[in-house]
Amino acid sequence: MASPARQLPVLGSPPARQAVLARRIRLLVAATITYNVIEAAVAITAGTHASSTALVGFGLDSVIEVSSAAAVAWQFAGRDPEAREKTALRVIAVSFFALAAYVSVESVRALVGDADPRHSSVGLVLAALSLLIMPALSYAQRRAGRELGSRSAVADSKQTLLCTYLSAVVLVGLGLNSLFGWSWADPVAALVIAAAAVKEGREAWR
Repeated sequence: MASPARQLPVLGSPPARQAVLARRIRLLVAATITYNVIEAAVAITAGTHASSTALVGFGLDSVIEVSSAAAVAWQFAGRDPEAREKTALRVIAVSFFALAAYVSVESVRALVGDADPRHSSVGLVLAALSLLIMPALSYAQRRAGRELGSRSAVADSKQTLLCTYLSAVVLVGLGLNSLFGWSWADPVAALVIAAAAVKEGREAWR
């Protein structure tokens, strides 16, 4: 995956093609926001009910995904998207760092405390569904962003791709806890989410 800090080539697309790509990015951003709002509500509710740090963290990642997508939408709503790109990248980076800080604290508290995450059928289904949907959204946005030469669109697509990885991590953590009663698997999965968020946040900031 290319870092958003690298200069993306503008492939000499004519203005009409650039307009099509910008419109496509706006549509993909809208789809991402819609899905993540639903995902956040379901994950946080289910995670709170099951005392699952990983599931709550997954839901909060969806909230941050919405803020990231909204930053890109704001960028492309202006007449000169390139002039707004740096601000959009900063919003994306700060969102990652905020997620990492919260999830790290909650994970450590769960590991050293008496947290006992329970089975969550809703959480398992949600993670599996996101594992199917997010890669398609990420690929489409990354492809359009690279052709247009938009680093913020590519950075946002990487955050969507991160959601795919987190879906797999959450699915494994919830599955191990449900099948074997390994309660430690849930906060460990959440710590993986935090580490991935720090890495992506640093890349977006640069």
